[in-house]
Amino acid sequence: MGSPGCGKTTTGQLLSARLGRPVTDIDDDFLEPYWGMPVAHKLSLVGNKMFIQEEGSALLKFQANPGSIVSLTGSNPLHSEAMDHVARSGLVIFVDVHYEDILQRLHKMKVDRLVTHREGQSIADVLQYRRSFYEKAYDLRALCERFESVESVTTKIDRLVQNFSSPMNYASTRSDSDGKAIHHFQDVILRGLAEDGGLFVPGKEFPSLTWGEWSRLVELSFQERALLILERWLHPDFVRPQTLSAIIDKAYSRSNFSSEDVIPIVKLEENQYLMETFHGPTASFKDAALQIMPQLFEQAITKETNSARYLILVATSGDTGSAVLDGFSKLSGNSNVRVMVLYPEHGISSVQKALMTSVDSDSVKVIGVDGDFDSCQSAIKAIFRSQSVNERLMDAYNIKLSAANSINWGRLLPQVVYHASAYLDLVRQGVIGMGDECDVCIPTGNFGNILAAFYAREMGIPYKMFICASNVNNILTEFFQTGIYDLRQRKLQVSTSPAIDILKSSNLERFLHLVTGGDGPMIKNWFEGLHKDGIFKVPNEVLETISDKFNLVSDWCSEEQCAKTIRTVFKETGYLLDPHTSIAKTVADRQTTSERPMIICSTAHYGKFPEDVSRALQLPLPAENDDCSGVLQQLKTVSALPSFNQGLESAVKKPRVHNSVISDDMKNITREIETFCAEW
Repeated sequence: MGSPGCGKTTTGQLLSARLGRPVTDIDDDFLEPYWGMPVAHKLSLVGNKMFIQEEGSALLKFQANPGSIVSLTGSNPLHSEAMDHVARSGLVIFVDVHYEDILQRLHKMKVDRLVTHREGQSIADVLQYRRSFYEKAYDLRALCERFESVESVTTKIDRLVQNFSSPMNYASTRSDSDGKAIHHFQDVILRGLAEDGGLFVPGKEFPSLTWGEWSRLVELSFQERALLILERWLHPDFVRPQTLSAIIDKAYSRSNFSSEDVIPIVKLEENQYLMETFHGPTASFKDAALQIMPQLFEQAITKETNSARYLILVATSGDTGSAVLDGFSKLSGNSNVRVMVLYPEHGISSVQKALMTSVDSDSVKVIGVDGDFDSCQSAIKAIFRSQSVNERLMDAYNIKLSAANSINWGRLLPQVVYHASAYLDLVRQGVIGMGDECDVCIPTGNFGNILAAFYAREMGIPYKMFICASNVNNILTEFFQTGIYDLRQRKLQVSTSPAIDILKSSNLERFLHLVTGGDGPMIKNWFEGLHKDGIFKVPNEVLETISDKFNLVSDWCSEEQCAKTIRTVFKETGYLLDPHTSIAKTVADRQTTSERPMIICSTAHYGKFPEDVSRALQLPLPAENDDCSGVLQQLKTVSALPSFNQGLESAVKKPRVHNSVISDDMKNITREIETFCAEW
């Protein structure tokens, strides 16, 4: 189906010849015999207003031959009941052709009026009106390039049908390629971690778009881009495009994101552009994924055949926890999901802590841990792997564990969207042309954010150089320079950029799986060695592949340099960076060696770190107070860019309702989990 002039009839005939299937054109082969007259004559008899009803009534009598190809009319989808009837009999493919191409074709065909055409309307107006009906009814979208031939579109549709029959599956990073356990997205998002301790990754080639297809996305909104990208990943048997569209619109609404662009791109200086990922409800990049991931999680639960409940277990280095709490709190009254968050009590900012510990709900538990993020994350991974713990939770409470940080594929996938969208924004702004290369620099701890940028490149976005920016916990810099990942002499340092205060980088495992072409046994050997001995080393050829093929460079920034960059950038541009973005900016300045634009991922709003930013600006700190609102007020008066985040100001004034602080060993954390489950 699709607009008049999109080539449905010709494409149907070509598909019929290619696949050896019968083809039915609704106009010629059904409506005209059914009415006993040409369609145009029927339209003149009943008039424009009644034609849709007459056509729909006829279509309700249509029965498709099994295995056949049916070319609908451009107006069939306007009758909802008839379209539902047709859709129940088979797979509906939307041939999505650009408006300008449609208008040119209709002009050549000398078509100047369409069904539903009212006086004073243009053809473009009618096409726009009709599009909303097409978008309610399809299973798969054939996104057409400008001026794409019908032969090429036919090949595209043939491939779509093949992929529909063979949906994306997922396997563990540690599985043998000859014996991969196949999991579908529903299983992957609910489980979080693979059974063998590895992370789920796509089990076949990534979906990709051509530059011509990406060009179709340039003028679209963030929400529209998200739909077109995620459609490529999520099978309609899991979530139909119409449901996915509603999920996306809810996630990226203006009530959640203060920027109309959701994740805007702003010029900082010269050839550097900031991707502002912090306009969501908890002011960090985690919101972009965690406003949509809980809805996909809920969708997966509805497809479960059992009645198990789910406990989302989260270790956070500062930002994930509050984003998870906010995202899951917006589910539609689902009593089958609760959330427990563990954070390092002495390793995050006062604002980050306030955002989590002030959440007053019986369905959440927030616990401070007398340790660092790595110990929190290690304990949670051990709990996920513990068969005895999981069996006890299931037997005693009918509860399964799942994750919402970036070890969960469902959390990582939405991040691919904003990395692709950032590139498209530079094209829309005229900074680059479609297909031109640019670089990205991302402050990195758990490696999920930068990995999503690599995945965007796998989908066809022409990112060239990837800069991994670390703080004083620079184990990734050391690894990418030496090939040795050595935790034995490392002690995590608390810094002013706590979200990347991480030594055990979980998503590095996924990256190395990508680099090695999916060598599960090798990945298993490395990361089991890291768990057992605290060290592993990759061969030189792997290191060369990372550098030469994947164009990754890594560098780090000291605390003094970070503060100096905040101060210098504010003085020179009036823009106030948070410490994480300052880390990236410092490293980006050192690595810029070409005329290519550089996208720096700005991962958090400066207001989440008011004391450290104030010190960097060499401002006198206000008198001590429990809610740090005085420091926020001071920053509010000195900065114009980016705009102040009012949500942070109100969050720090809320009372702390979660006061538990425990040691970081697995037994204590397991005890807290069981206590929380028993209260459910």
